[in-house]
Amino acid sequence: MSDKNKSTAHNDSRRNFLRQSSALTALAIAPQAVLKAAEGKMDEKIAGYFEKMPLSIEVNGKMHQLSVEPRVTLLDLLREQLHLTGSKKGCDHGQCGACTVHVNGSRINSCLSLAVMNEGKKITTIEGLAQGDKLHPMQEAFIKHDGFQCGYCTPGQIMSAIACIKEGHANSEAEIREYMSGNICRCGAYPNIVDAIVEVKNAGGKL
Repeated sequence: MSDKNKSTAHNDSRRNFLRQSSALTALAIAPQAVLKAAEGKMDEKIAGYFEKMPLSIEVNGKMHQLSVEPRVTLLDLLREQLHLTGSKKGCDHGQCGACTVHVNGSRINSCLSLAVMNEGKKITTIEGLAQGDKLHPMQEAFIKHDGFQCGYCTPGQIMSAIACIKEGHANSEAEIREYMSGNICRCGAYPNIVDAIVEVKNAGGKL
């Protein structure tokens, strides 16, 4: 076999291995609704079938019936398929918080969650906070207290700030700083962010 043919065969084997690995991982984490959709097709190659998987997901109050690769993260699904680019891709390793969204009311780093793991769940992104032209109280507070500079981290900061209050972790400035520490602001707007959260918390309105 020539060196070129050997290289081609090696690359083909590597691609097949990666496809099979992704498929088996997806199979292990797939919710029952997804597995049920696969009944009667398991005689096909698992890797071939799971290149795309059905996904039913609610985002900002709207249901979506999608087809996604098992390796796609929730963040990439939101940005690339649903064109909701408010959630930012910062570190892509769950360390900066720029991609924070709410899943069934709880905050998560969407870059660390596979899209298929969110079958049937309710997702809220920064785009889903405002009611028409009326901003969410936390958005208004960030503007009032100048809680941003470049603005890149702001969507994640706001989503975490809302969750911080709902979780009961906004009882003091020190506690707010602790429970917002997963959201990084390279511009250093932290004091203003804390002020915004304190105001919303003291207002006692519905979030």
